[in-house]
Amino acid sequence: MKFGAIKKFDVADGEGVRVSLFVSGCRNCCPGCFQPQTWNFDYGEDFTSSTEEEILKSLAPSHIKGFSLLGGEPFEEENQVVLAPFLEKLKITYPEKDIWCWTGYIYEKDLLSGGKKHTEYTERMLNCIDFLVDGPFIQEKRNLMLKFRGSENQRLLKLKNGKIVDIQ
Repeated sequence: MKFGAIKKFDVADGEGVRVSLFVSGCRNCCPGCFQPQTWNFDYGEDFTSSTEEEILKSLAPSHIKGFSLLGGEPFEEENQVVLAPFLEKLKITYPEKDIWCWTGYIYEKDLLSGGKKHTEYTERMLNCIDFLVDGPFIQEKRNLMLKFRGSENQRLLKLKNGKIVDIQ
């Protein structure tokens, strides 16, 4: 897997000060996407064990509230293989820190068993994620007043053990 950027002091992608990872590769290719360069699976740098350690070290300070995972698309099959064990490691290392994730796919339709993006890794990822923003960015529904979302069709889902407990 490749990634486009790591932000070690991000206040825009989730609540509080966060460490954010922008993965590469996206088949949604939403018109108006704010990072179309990340659609390319070969964009950026290789995600290695050194990258993992850099992120984990960056999460250590007490003022860092959590980790945010964006793209590209975290739930592309190629990315899930790498991200599932990494998110599990992160959750074990920092159980007090929350994990936010953005996906252009829809939780019920695409990510659950039988969905087009469900793999043997999907539930492992969902079990680690505390907040999931789902749904494609739709330029005609763009709304700059939405918190943590770009278009009105997107939802902010609070998850517990991979299941929705609240929808905003």
